[in-house]
Amino acid sequence: MLLDAVRTACRLRHYSIRTEAAYASWAKRFCLFHRDTDGRPRHPETMGEAEVVAFLAHLAEERDVASSTQNQALAAILFLYDAVLGAPLADLGAFPRAKRPKRLPVVLTRAETEAVLSRLDGTPRLVASLLYGSGLRLLEALRLRVKDVGLAEGQVTVREGKGDRDRVTMLPVALEEPLRLQLEVVRALHARDRAGGYGAVYLPSALAHKYPNAAYETGWQYVFPAARRSVDPRSPEAGAVRRHHLGESAVQKAVRTAAKAAGVEKPVSPHAFRHSFATHMLERGADIRTVQELLGHKDVRTTEVYTHVLNRGVRGVTSPLDGLTA
Repeated sequence: MLLDAVRTACRLRHYSIRTEAAYASWAKRFCLFHRDTDGRPRHPETMGEAEVVAFLAHLAEERDVASSTQNQALAAILFLYDAVLGAPLADLGAFPRAKRPKRLPVVLTRAETEAVLSRLDGTPRLVASLLYGSGLRLLEALRLRVKDVGLAEGQVTVREGKGDRDRVTMLPVALEEPLRLQLEVVRALHARDRAGGYGAVYLPSALAHKYPNAAYETGWQYVFPAARRSVDPRSPEAGAVRRHHLGESAVQKAVRTAAKAAGVEKPVSPHAFRHSFATHMLERGADIRTVQELLGHKDVRTTEVYTHVLNRGVRGVTSPLDGLTA
């Protein structure tokens, strides 16, 4: 099947499961948009540049999708023809990639940050505190493994972050004890899984083949595991049951509820804590190059959106989370 071929091509290139799902979805929508006279979806092999332009124009003009959505659809279709069908599109004419509008990030004040965090409980509070205290993206926090939390070193290692880059960021002193307790919970849960004949976790790339026992090691377990085990859709072993990390929606919903309870009228999402981390770090005198490194930005111009460039050369900085009273 065409969609199976799309998924296989994504996995051969080590694309994330989110990219794989998005590309397969766009391939399906593209075929459904163009139908034969009898109403059946057309195969991409029978279509070309004209049909692609028509589909993208439909998204932009009739569906009024965001520029990022339009660009994702274009990337998925280009991938379909190039990597799956082996027939790269020659020319899309005058249909350029949509320009993403420049938006200012949603930044909370320190009082608002404390108010929202104080209304969170349990795992969502710990995750949100990591986003604000270490400048992590939500998925970066949820994908943390036990071995990536350096309590002794006071640092967190982010693996395969945006752009497939690793980086090291600070671990707030205020989170050392909560994380220590969380890791004890993870170890106990992993022990129960092993006793029940489970205990394996997803490993990136070819590590599962190179180190077949690593998936059962405590160090590779997620810091924020899901409440239930589930079937791994990407496992080479059909029906392999593993414990994945906590889902994004659980944290997103908790943050929205907490922001509403705190009376914060800004559109608060978990990502607002990362924006606030960067802004508050710069307010506290951190050098913008340091903040760029902690955030994992490839270009300092991305970091400059938070405030004016501060060239003070301060590197021995502390996390803004440690300045909160709660």
